[in-house]
Amino acid sequence: MGVSEQDMMSTAAGLASTGKIPFASTFAIFAAGRAWEQVRQCVAYSLANVKIVATHAGVTVGDDGGSHQAVEDIGLMRILPNMTVIVPADGVETRRVIETIADIKAPVYVRTGRIATPVIYDDRYKFRIGHASILKEGRDVTIVATGLMVHIALGAADLLKKDGISATVINMSTIKPLDEDTLLDSAMITGAVVTAEEHLISGGLGSAVCEVLADKYPCPVKRIGIQDRFGISGPPERLLSYFGLTSQAIAEAAKKAIKARKDCSTTELPRVRTMRA
Repeated sequence: MGVSEQDMMSTAAGLASTGKIPFASTFAIFAAGRAWEQVRQCVAYSLANVKIVATHAGVTVGDDGGSHQAVEDIGLMRILPNMTVIVPADGVETRRVIETIADIKAPVYVRTGRIATPVIYDDRYKFRIGHASILKEGRDVTIVATGLMVHIALGAADLLKKDGISATVINMSTIKPLDEDTLLDSAMITGAVVTAEEHLISGGLGSAVCEVLADKYPCPVKRIGIQDRFGISGPPERLLSYFGLTSQAIAEAAKKAIKARKDCSTTELPRVRTMRA
């Protein structure tokens, strides 16, 4: 379709209406941003069987800079009714995701990155939509990560272990529908949660986790992500460090979440004064 992403989404919806299974792929900033209205009207609203596979998401696009670094795309897609949102953690999971979504009849948004990431899973791995994967089990804190932040979260668990802190690490590759059961089961054990994503802290994984916990099991949550700003140009690894998307940052956030849990258990909450009319 060339540089015509809006037409691409409309055409994909048209192909889906004839019984085909179209995969529409382009940079995430264009798939979720430029073509958002077409995705809303022609794909999500129409329940078109279109698979949107977005590439080059997050700040690790690198030198292309903030104009091409989609840091809000999960939020843009998650808010749409009927849309499934998936962020694979490695190449193995990405392959399993593509094989899985080809066999379901529903709109799907898959977010992938640009840079190479470590392989986490082997060929025995089975992906299921809406099911999180527990990579490590611990008792002190729950780290919920998605995408390339999963291997960084595993590094954070190793750092915490050196300090005597046991961390559960969850790969929440399906952002919508979120695996509430796995999240709640772990949160009830640890009582402290950290989320990690290469995305704005609002609208993405962190927001989804906070929504569930606020409603069903309130506990301290610390969010690792991009703080209400656009990306900048630079080498991917340096940008991860610049935006605090590191194992060290996750580990420090985990310690703060644990402290907040302890403070909540020992401090009486202040009374709320009711204003008279």
